[in-house]
Amino acid sequence: MSQAAFTAIAAAQNSPLLFLCDHASNRLPAGTGNLGLAPDLFDTHIAYDIGAAGVTRALAQAYGAAAVLGAWSRLLIDLNRGEDDPTIVMKLSDGSIIPGNRAVDRAEVARRIAAFHAPYHDAITAEIERIQKAAAVPVLISMHSFTPAWKGTPRRWEVGVLWDRDGRLAKPLMARLAEAGFTVGDNEPYDGALDGDTLNRHGTCRGLPHVLIEMRQDLIADEAAATAFASRLKPVLDAALSDMGEAVIELPRRRK
Repeated sequence: MSQAAFTAIAAAQNSPLLFLCDHASNRLPAGTGNLGLAPDLFDTHIAYDIGAAGVTRALAQAYGAAAVLGAWSRLLIDLNRGEDDPTIVMKLSDGSIIPGNRAVDRAEVARRIAAFHAPYHDAITAEIERIQKAAAVPVLISMHSFTPAWKGTPRRWEVGVLWDRDGRLAKPLMARLAEAGFTVGDNEPYDGALDGDTLNRHGTCRGLPHVLIEMRQDLIADEAAATAFASRLKPVLDAALSDMGEAVIELPRRRK
């Protein structure tokens, strides 16, 4: 099994879009075992964002755009966390203790960062620089998914739009999603303000337009559903990108 930290989809056209999927995979690299977990837990949301990779691939193909997807389970290391975040290697997830992470020390965390986290983020940086060399402003779109219920409480949103300081794309996207009949969460079911996460690092800190799209997992649970959802999402995203207008690099401002 390859130990590569990410899967890259090359741009087929000169697109400024870059699709990202931090939690694309539920696999583990050779030699890791199952981190002491029952194998069936790797089919659940604690291991990856169910359906997100399928939507990411379908949108990248539809736009002829590049994409970078994480190659391994978030249980190994969470690519959507800063290197100093204490949850970058989870020891407990939704009630499940991760035995293979319980005794992880700083040296092992540093090894996983060097082997898996750093190469993934280096690949994102390389794609951003490639787009910039073509005299375009990169637009980052990060794809995630969320469970239909949390601790027994149903989640009514079909799509969540997560953002922090820069609403250039997030605000028109929420409006267009609502127009298209989606039940939309504004920083729901999670808050987009997380220092050191993927979009903070590559979007906010660079002044690049970006957005994180959360999709409810029951709507994208298999490949056919994910592809169909991407088809619904693309015209909405087209309209939001048009509403945003020509992307310009600007210093982000804290939203009010």
